[in-house]
Amino acid sequence: MELMVLLNALVTRLLFVLHSLIGVWRVTAVKKEPKYWLLALLNLLLCLETGLTLKFKQGRGYKWFSPAIFLYLICTVPSLWLLEIHHGTQYCGNEPGAVQVNVSNQDFNQSRDGSHGSEGTDHHIIQTAKVFVNQLSTICETVWTLALHQTFLLLLVVGRWLLPIGVEITRDQLSQLLLMFVGTAADILEFASETLDIEDVRKNYALINAILAVWTWSMLQFPLDLAVQHIGCKPTASTRQIPSLLLCRYSAELWNIGVSLFIQDGPFFIVRSILMGHFRIFNQMLVFFTAKNILVVTLQLYRLAVITLDFRATILQKSRKGEVSCCPCEPYEASTQATADQDTEMKGFVAFPPKEESQALSEDQ
Repeated sequence: MELMVLLNALVTRLLFVLHSLIGVWRVTAVKKEPKYWLLALLNLLLCLETGLTLKFKQGRGYKWFSPAIFLYLICTVPSLWLLEIHHGTQYCGNEPGAVQVNVSNQDFNQSRDGSHGSEGTDHHIIQTAKVFVNQLSTICETVWTLALHQTFLLLLVVGRWLLPIGVEITRDQLSQLLLMFVGTAADILEFASETLDIEDVRKNYALINAILAVWTWSMLQFPLDLAVQHIGCKPTASTRQIPSLLLCRYSAELWNIGVSLFIQDGPFFIVRSILMGHFRIFNQMLVFFTAKNILVVTLQLYRLAVITLDFRATILQKSRKGEVSCCPCEPYEASTQATADQDTEMKGFVAFPPKEESQALSEDQ
């Protein structure tokens, strides 16, 4: 096992566990009930996945699916749900430099009153850490929740980058996937923060749960790599149907269209339309992003129509030429056999000249 592969696999999962534990700590601090520390047991699933991946895959990823990303979602999403549901109205009056000033004053007092030995230095570091943690606890709840949302999405992208890739995905495909994930993460963060910050939404418990459910549903696209990988097809009888042929050739494009229509822009548009149509909630940003969702859905439907027409034209063109093909991206057995027969005939023609030419050569001799 390569050292860098092992290091990337362990460091990435360690970051996932650390961020998940911070979320559990915030839930415990907000709820003021130690029983919520049981949420930290979910990280045992990630530890189990780490051991299995190191043993059977030598630290590398799987095809089409990332178990580490999926388990990271399972470990972190419950904490964010509880924080959003418990979203308080605490006034955020903390200045950005308040924590640093208070810690610096405590450091000065400890340095003045503490001893100069190694024991005093260790005690000073522990006291400074305690003061720093206490100051972090005084930061208002809304700032903590937003920060956890932001770091969660950033870690999903960075973690997918750091995780060792398998042999099925190339680095070019990984770079395309990461670029798509950056745009996806920005849209998801905007959806959650923009809708949940509306005062009328905060008064409706059922509406909060519905928005969080759509947000969770949209996060399920991160563990999958289908956006940059083609499924491919084999020359079997079942793959000669038109839908199977279409999926064979345009699997990545169809997955991107499906994600936009059914996982991201489509559900986001429905939620925002309900907010404006049923609950009569209007603001400039809500109207703008609703129009943006409508535009994206329309363009995706247009893209689907273009792909279908192009595929239909390809099939008609091949049928007119008499070509039989299992899949436009892979030749069918019959066409392959015909090509092989043609090659054999050509080789025979080159190797053995016609009879007339052979007789003329013999007479000359």
